[in-house]
Order: sequence, then structure tokens, then C-alpha cells
Amino acid sequence: MAISAKLVKELREKTGAGMMDCKKALDATNGNIEEAFDWLREKGIAKAAKKADRIAAEGLSTFVIDGDKAALVEVNSETDFVAKNAEFQELVANVAKTIVANNPADVEAALKIEVEGKDLATVIAEKSGKIGEKLSLRRFAVMTKAENEVFGAYSHMGGKITALVKIADSDEEKARDVAMHVAASAPQFIDRSAIPAEHIAKETEVLKKQALEENAKSAKPKPENIVEKMIAGRLNKELKAICLVDQEFVKNPDLTVAQFLGNGKVVEMARFMVGEGMEHKEEDFAAEVAAQMAAAKK
Repeated sequence: MAISAKLVKELREKTGAGMMDCKKALDATNGNIEEAFDWLREKGIAKAAKKADRIAAEGLSTFVIDGDKAALVEVNSETDFVAKNAEFQELVANVAKTIVANNPADVEAALKIEVEGKDLATVIAEKSGKIGEKLSLRRFAVMTKAENEVFGAYSHMGGKITALVKIADSDEEKARDVAMHVAASAPQFIDRSAIPAEHIAKETEVLKKQALEENAKSAKPKPENIVEKMIAGRLNKELKAICLVDQEFVKNPDLTVAQFLGNGKVVEMARFMVGEGMEHKEEDFAAEVAAQMAAAKK
């Protein structure tokens, strides 16, 4: 199949590999970007972890803590300008309060919640009409805590990234610090028990192919048992990098998050980065200006 420049560019942004290497990877995998990423890693070309997808949509994320319940929400707008609008910020805060009070099952259920005689979908639509941009509730997370648990929350860059955690047998100050860490470090899992078996199997396979290819090219190939230990060591490093409790704590890299918490245990975590994974509308300003000039001449 023909590989588009856009697909090559997307793979390059995800991996940091060169354009020609990305083209080869996509050719080898019939344009499947996930398989191409693994192909590059097996060749030792791509980095061990994907770079975060470029942020596309605008809007805000925020949190609200109300007694034994807490919520994290993301509401999108079309432009960053509107995200800084006081009316939009008020809407986001009201959405968060509505969700924490009602604990809906999903976004569809949330939009049906009645707010002062109107459903939440209508409230958002009316605000959208007033502000002049499409606004939408994208996602949310709700947590409920027990007596021995505390919430911690942290919002970064004015609501571009927000994290919420629930921790047992700890205090609110430590919980907030862990939420700050989650916002900064973006762990995928709380600990290794939360990692799906298929994720570990896939990671092991990629690292095995990578190690065997390196060993085959080596001037002094290592024995099979040494290669197996090397693979195990690399896997351990990969898993530490994606698990919250194993990561170096941002406020004190001499400690892991688990060591910082001591007897405390992270029960739940959620992290929203506004627009994460959403495709951005590309603007060609030169073409727009040229079109406007052409229209003016008519």
C-alpha cells in the first residue's frame, strides 16, 4: 500500500525516529502504525516508550472534592482563548460539581442529569451558543473514599493537566504530592499487579527480538543465558517506568513513590491531559489569507 507523508510524520512524532526509518517501518507493516512502532523498537531505532500524542483539542480539566466523593472532569472547547474565558471556566466548575453530586455511569448518563430544570446537555449547548464555540464534556472520573482513605488532587498549567488520587492510610498533604507526581510523570498503572498480562507479553516479545538482533550483530555474541538476563533486566526497567509506585518521586528522586508513602497505599488514580489523543484541526493560515485576498478582488 502507498504510505502517506502524514502517516510517516505521525510515526516520527511518536517515536523520534528518522523519516526514512519510519517509511521503512510502515512499508514493512503495511501501514499499521502500532506494528511499525514495534518494528522500529525491535531494530533499536525507536525509543522505549511512545512520546505523548500531540495535544490537539483545547479546553480545561478540573477536580472537585466533596466529602467522601471526588471528581475529575475534562470539558473541551475549540480554542485556547475560550478556555481562558471566565464563563467557560464557570461552566467547567459546574459540570464537575454536578458529576460529583450524581456519580453518573458514563458521559451519556451525565448529560441527562437535571440542573436547575434543564439537563446538563442543554446547559452546555446554551453556553456553547453564547460563547460561540462548540463545547463538549469529554470524560470524567468519580472516586468514593472510605474512612481510612484520603483524596489528593493537583492541577497544572491552569487546568491543562489535572490528576486525582485516592490513598489509604496516609494524609492529605502526601496525597496531594502524589497527585502532583501523577500529573508530572504520567504513570500508566499504579503497580505491576495492575498491568495486563498481554501488555507484559508484548513488551517481553519486543525486548527479546531487540536483544537477539543486537546479539547477532555483536562482535562477541553473549551466551543465551546472559541474553535472557539482559531481557529480564530491560523488562524490569520498562515496568518500573510505567508503574506509579516504582517511579522516582518528583520531589525527591532518591525515593520511589512507594518509599515516600511508607505505609500508605495508592488505591485509585486518574490523570487527564486536555485534548490527549484527539486530532487537531490543522490551520493553513497562508492559504486562508490568499483566499481572503482573492475574494476581496472579486
